[in-house]
Amino acid sequence: MKVLTVVCLSLCMLLGAQPALAAAPYRAPAVVGAGLQKLNMALAAPLSAPSVRADAAGAELHNLITENLSILPFIQLVDPAAVLGGTVLPGADMPIDLKRFQLAGAAVLVTANWPGGDAPGRMVEMRVFDTDSGKRLFAAQYPDTRKELLPDVADRFCANLLEVLIGNGDFFRSTLAFVKKGGRHKADVWVAKPTGRGLRQITNMPGEALSPSWSPDGRFVVFSHIDDRSHALGVWDRASGKVQRIRFPGNTVIGPVFTPDNKVAVALSQGRNPDIYQLSHSFQVERSLESHPSINVSPSFDSSGAKMAFTSSRLGGPQVFMKDLSSGTVTRVSREGSYNTEPNLSRDGSLIVYTRLTEVGQRIFVQDLRSGAERQISFGPGSDEQPAFAPDSYFIAFTSSRGGARQIYLTTRHGGDPTHLRTGGGDVSFPRWGMVQ
Repeated sequence: MKVLTVVCLSLCMLLGAQPALAAAPYRAPAVVGAGLQKLNMALAAPLSAPSVRADAAGAELHNLITENLSILPFIQLVDPAAVLGGTVLPGADMPIDLKRFQLAGAAVLVTANWPGGDAPGRMVEMRVFDTDSGKRLFAAQYPDTRKELLPDVADRFCANLLEVLIGNGDFFRSTLAFVKKGGRHKADVWVAKPTGRGLRQITNMPGEALSPSWSPDGRFVVFSHIDDRSHALGVWDRASGKVQRIRFPGNTVIGPVFTPDNKVAVALSQGRNPDIYQLSHSFQVERSLESHPSINVSPSFDSSGAKMAFTSSRLGGPQVFMKDLSSGTVTRVSREGSYNTEPNLSRDGSLIVYTRLTEVGQRIFVQDLRSGAERQISFGPGSDEQPAFAPDSYFIAFTSSRGGARQIYLTTRHGGDPTHLRTGGGDVSFPRWGMVQ
C-alpha cells in the first residue's frame, strides 16, 4: 500500500532553466520517518518520440540513473515488469496514465523525453511526478549529453531529485576518500564518487594510511600515516598529485581533519597522552584546541567551526564530548554505554554520529544535539564503525564487516537497511566525504 503525505508542492518553473525546486522537501514516511518504509519509485522508459523507446543515449542515461538511485537506502525502484501495460508511454508529460504505476506500487514517476532524438549530445527533458495527485514535482532540461558527460548528467538529475526529496542534493555532488588495504602492512588512500564511478588510488607509499580528510576547497587530503619507523601526517595535493609526509615531536599523529577555514585539527602526543592541536595552512602546529591529562582524539567540526566534537578518556572509558570553541566550555555528549568513539558532526551542527561498543559488537548511533534523543542506526551483523556524515547532513557512510571483508555501507540519519557502496573490492575503511566535482 502506498502512503504519502505531500507538503508544499507549489512549483513555478519553465523547462530549459535550471530546475526551480520546491521551497520545502517532498515528504514521505520513508524520507522523514524512522527508515522503516521505502519510497517506491518508477522509471518510465525514455522516449525519443511518442511511444518510441530511446535506445541510444537515452538507454545509457536511463541505466546510469537506475544505478544511481539503486544505492539510495530509502528508494525502492519498481520492477518494470510489474507495470501493467508497460513503461513505454505516449508522452513524457501530462496527461499520463498514472494508474498503471500506482497499481505497481509507485509513489513517484520519472519520465525522460529526447525531443530531437537520443543521439549523443542531444537535449533530454526529465520530469518527476507524484502518481497520487499527478503533481509535477520538478522538471529540467539537460542540453549536453555527449557520451563522456552522461554520468555527470545522471548525477545532476539525481542531485536535483534529492533536492525535492530531502532538501539537499550534495550527495551526488560529493566524492568519498577512504583507505584500501594492499597487503599486510600496506594501505593507501583512494577516492571515488559515492556511485563508485571515478575510483582511483591517490597514494602509493610503504606503510599504512588511516583517517583521510578532504579540505573544504577540495585541493588536499590529509591522513595519518604509519610506517615501520614513525607516525606522520600525510598530505596529498590534488593540484600536483604529490604526497608529502610531515613528522611531529612525540611521534603520534591521530585522526587529522580539516576545519572549515581550511586548517587542520589533529591529535598529537606532546606529552604522555595525545591532545588536539590546530595546524596552520602550512601544516605546522599553531595552537592547542583541547588539552587534558587524559587521551583526547578524533576532532570533528560543524560548518561554522564553532563546535568541536571529540573523544576523551577523562571519565575512564572513552566518551564523546563537545567543546564550544568560543567559550571553551566542554560538555559530555554520549550518556549511554561505557565505550563511545569516532564522533562525526553533521555540517549543520544539529546531529552527531558515533560508534558504541555494545554486547553484540560495535554499532552506529545518532544523537540529536537539540533534544538529546539518541537512535541506533546500524544493527550488524559484524562490526559497524567509522561513521561519517555526507555534506547534506542526511546520508551516513560507515565501515562494516557484515559481509566478511570490511566494506563501506550507506545509510541515513534515520537508519533503515544500509546499501553497499562500490569501492572495487578488498578491505576498505575510513570513509570521509568531500565536495569535489
